[in-house]
Amino acid sequence: MQNEVEARNWIERSEAILITAGAGMGVDSGLPDFRGNEGFWRAYPPLKKLNIRFEEMANPIWFEENPKLAWAFYGHRLNLYRKTIPHDGFKMLLELVKKKNNNYFIFTSNVDGQFQKAGFDEEKIYEVHGSIHHLQCTQNCTDEIWSADGVEVEVDMEKFEAKNIPTCPKCGAVARPNILMFDDGDWNWNRAQTQKKKYIQFLEKNEKSKIAIIEIGAGTAIPTVRHTGETITNVFDAKLIRINPREYKINKNIGFSIPFGGLEGISKVLGK
Repeated sequence: MQNEVEARNWIERSEAILITAGAGMGVDSGLPDFRGNEGFWRAYPPLKKLNIRFEEMANPIWFEENPKLAWAFYGHRLNLYRKTIPHDGFKMLLELVKKKNNNYFIFTSNVDGQFQKAGFDEEKIYEVHGSIHHLQCTQNCTDEIWSADGVEVEVDMEKFEAKNIPTCPKCGAVARPNILMFDDGDWNWNRAQTQKKKYIQFLEKNEKSKIAIIEIGAGTAIPTVRHTGETITNVFDAKLIRINPREYKINKNIGFSIPFGGLEGISKVLGK
């Protein structure tokens, strides 16, 4: 309880908000977080039959070896994210940043586009692992990244195969999501680099500001999001509010531990 009060006080006094989010942010919207093999296989039973783990499936090699399987996985996720409605925690955060004169930025490892869908400014989001809503050519015939708007992938869930394969509009090769995968040497990071520059500009602009970092659902398995917030507390006048139902531990010198899921944790620290 004391942590919640102290976190809320810091947020109220802050001049800038940095929202950092991992997969746990989407759980209250009904999205899977792929935590462990069993969690992943609950979301994708056909892959359990094939004994394919998330780390193996999320690999660009499938677009070459079995594009129907690759696009069954990513096509299903694309359809799922399009249908998903962001939970009320997004709305609470949006109301908060408006009170701070929109002096905010979002740093997320999520590729689902839920922050944009919830109404956050596209120009204030750094998707460090890319976005499923953008595509690139598997043959790198072009540096261009294009929107997946209008691209519909029909998936046969029984066979777990895509009935149609998105292709590059320039060369006709198989297209892939503009997402950083495992063992991925071909990710086109031009879009992410542009976002990163804007993120750095936000930090530079707030060099002397009091910053509240609200971290939601970021685990230790891939610790990019957690490390980012922790590093900022060492350089800026910032405190990190870690909202996580399981991996909530934090050094008291740098912030506050809120041991709840995303929606409940956001509600508690914002006093909703």
